[in-house]
Amino acid sequence: MLSKIGRLFVIKSPIEAYLIIYALALGAVERGTIYLSKFPGWGGKLLFLACTGAVFMAGAKILDCLKHEQRLKAQSEPAS
Repeated sequence: MLSKIGRLFVIKSPIEAYLIIYALALGAVERGTIYLSKFPGWGGKLLFLACTGAVFMAGAKILDCLKHEQRLKAQSEPAS
């Protein structure tokens, strides 16, 4: 039963990865706008950039891992 629930949290396709990255970006921009209102000036802008930059790094890592897993799966399948 736990393995079935665990499979829900595995990213299997690029579309799922892009949806997750989009959700991360929405949250980061929301958090960044809060930082801009709480910390006017350069501090808020730098925190906003840190939030959005983290999404770029996380998105790149998600997509790289997905490609790596697909490559490993293709190598492990017997050639026909």
